[in-house]
Amino acid sequence: MKRLIFTLCTAALMLCMSANALAAEPELAAQACYPTAVTRSEDGAEIRKMYDLGPEDDPMGISRSDFEQEGFHYTLVDLLKQELPANESRQHTETVSVPSKSKDMASVLALLPESKEFITEDGLSGVLTLKLDSVKVEVAGYGSSTKELSTTRTYPSLATQDTSSIPKSVEDNGHELTLQGIDWQTDPAGHFTAVAAYTGSTTSSYVKGYTVTADYTGTVSRIILNKTRYVAIFEGEPLEPLPSAEPIPDQDTVESASAALNFPWRAILIPVGIVALAGVGIGAGIFIRKKHEESEDDTE
Repeated sequence: MKRLIFTLCTAALMLCMSANALAAEPELAAQACYPTAVTRSEDGAEIRKMYDLGPEDDPMGISRSDFEQEGFHYTLVDLLKQELPANESRQHTETVSVPSKSKDMASVLALLPESKEFITEDGLSGVLTLKLDSVKVEVAGYGSSTKELSTTRTYPSLATQDTSSIPKSVEDNGHELTLQGIDWQTDPAGHFTAVAAYTGSTTSSYVKGYTVTADYTGTVSRIILNKTRYVAIFEGEPLEPLPSAEPIPDQDTVESASAALNFPWRAILIPVGIVALAGVGIGAGIFIRKKHEESEDDTE
């Protein structure tokens, strides 16, 4: 008898666990989609509902149910699909840089067209216009050059060829030159003339070139297919006059009733039924055990 009760309890527990697992599994239902536009023919015989859906939207959420409106009963007859081009645009500024040999503005502007076509890194394109107030000219770099310098100095009427009296350096146009050699000459009177040669060098820097920068600004855009249009076509049949003055339910009432019918009652009722069945099984086991104990008492 104990084995029977244990078996019933085990079965009831397994049924409860199965019910919980079933209830835990969510029923996948597409999220409802709402039309972006609705058109109705003049005679009321056709209604078209347009749905513009993105990649994240599920077209299964488009309502396909019949409905009644303004004396007509409408039924879905076709669902069309059409890719929609979506235009993306924005303001964009592009900075350009070009080399120039001169900083003269006329020469610089000759390097910059008034407008240019650009394509951004993310694929947007457009024609941009030069902003004159953004034009800048900067030195691109400096170079250096060395120039050799030389000059001579004459020292006449010297009694002897004594080099100590000859200056070892002289200044010429702001540059200091050093003595490199002396050429001695003798005049008819027997005096000496020293012709001293001085040399040196100077280093100067120069501009290698210029860099011109300028901004171009304007609108860039692109067409991307990120929207899909679904057109639900409903054909209408005139409703027969009602025998009573009962109001015709509107579309919201019909959709509410349909939602109630489509509610997942099974996910709720099945666990409740299983729990009830388990309770009946346990109660039956307890009842049998009690009857068995009473029978044993009577026997004693």
